[in-house]
Amino acid sequence: MNSSSPRILHCAHLVGGQATSLARGERALGAHSRAVAWQPSVFGYPADEILWPDGAGLVTQEAARWRLLARAIRDFDVIHYNYGAPILNWGALDGRHKSMAGGLGGIYAAFNQALELPLVKRLGRVVAVSYQGDDARQGDYCREHFDITFAREVGDSYYSSAIDGAKRDRIACFDRHADLIYALNPDLLHVLPSRARFLPYAHVDLGAWTPVMDGRRSPDAPPLVVHAPSHRGVKGTRYILEALDRLKMQGVPFELKLVEGLPQAEARKIYEQADLVVDQLLAGWYGGFAVEVMALGKPVICYLRHSDFGFLPEGMAADMPVIDASPLSIEAVLRDWLTRPRSQRIEQGLKGRDYVERWHNPAAVAARLLDDYAQALQARSSRR
Repeated sequence: MNSSSPRILHCAHLVGGQATSLARGERALGAHSRAVAWQPSVFGYPADEILWPDGAGLVTQEAARWRLLARAIRDFDVIHYNYGAPILNWGALDGRHKSMAGGLGGIYAAFNQALELPLVKRLGRVVAVSYQGDDARQGDYCREHFDITFAREVGDSYYSSAIDGAKRDRIACFDRHADLIYALNPDLLHVLPSRARFLPYAHVDLGAWTPVMDGRRSPDAPPLVVHAPSHRGVKGTRYILEALDRLKMQGVPFELKLVEGLPQAEARKIYEQADLVVDQLLAGWYGGFAVEVMALGKPVICYLRHSDFGFLPEGMAADMPVIDASPLSIEAVLRDWLTRPRSQRIEQGLKGRDYVERWHNPAAVAARLLDDYAQALQARSSRR
C-alpha cells in the first residue's frame, strides 16, 4: 500500500453526488480515486462507473457485488463506503432485496455481513464509511430526544422498530471494523460511535455552480420562492405551503415553484430564478440542495437544531448564513424576507456563497480525507 498516493475506492451509492465529487477532488490532489455506483442516480448525479446494466436481475446484481469486492481488495488501499452501505448484500436495508431478511436469503445476508468487513480489514485495507441521513437516523431516538423531527410526520412504516434495529446492527458492524467514520448531518452523531466525525457536504463543483443574480423573470416580478422536496413529509412541505397560503390571503406578493422529481440539470434552471429558497423544516440541518442553491447565491431558509452545533468544527456555526425557521415560525420568517428589499435577499445569498466556498469546498474536504487516509494507512502499516 502507498500512503503517499493511495488508491481509493468510493462505493457504491450515488446519494447526492458526494462520492463522485470527493473522488474528483482526491484525483486533483494526486490520488488514484474512483467512485463506482450500482446504478445511475435518478437526479442525474454522475459516477465514474456504473456496475449494474439496465434491467439487471438479482443474480446479475449479486455477481457484480462479488466482483466489486474482489476488485476493491485487489486494486485499492482505501475502501470508502457511502451511505452506510456495504458492497455485499447484508439483507434488510438493501433496497428491493428486503426479502433476504428471512430463510435462505437471511442466511446468505448474515454470511455476507460476517465476511466482508473482517476480510477487508484482515487484508490490510483501510475502511472508511460515510453516513448521510436515513442510513443512520433512527425513528425511536428522534421521537424520544427531539422536539421537532420528521419521525413524527412520516408514518409508522418509514421508521419501524425492525428498521431501527437493522440500522443499529449495521452501525455496530462498521464500528468494529472501520478505521474512519463520518456523518454529513450533525444529528447522526447522536447515534453513531463517539469517534465518528462530522464531514461537510462536498458535492458541488464551485467552478460550475456560480452565483446567478439575474435569473428573475422580470425586474417587476414578485419574489420567487423555491422548495424542492424529495419527500414532502420529511421536508416539512405542508408547513411551508400552509404558511404561504396564509401569506397569500394577507396580500403578500410572491410566486412559488415546487421542484420534484427533476434531473439536476433541469432543477438547476429553476433554482437560478429563485429569490428565496426553503429547504426543510424538520430535520434540524440543511441538505445538499441547500448547498447547491447557496453556491448559486440564493438565500436559504431551514430549521437548524442548535443543540447539534457542538458537533460542528469551530467557526462553522458562527459563519452560517442559513435563515433559521421552525414549523411555528416559518410564516413570520417568510413574511419578513419576502417583504424586504431585493438587495437584502441578494446580500444574504452572497453570504451563502462565501460560506459554501469556505465550508463545502470539495478540494478542502478531499484534502482532509487524504490526510485521514494517510494517517490510517500509516497506523495499519505500523501494526503489521
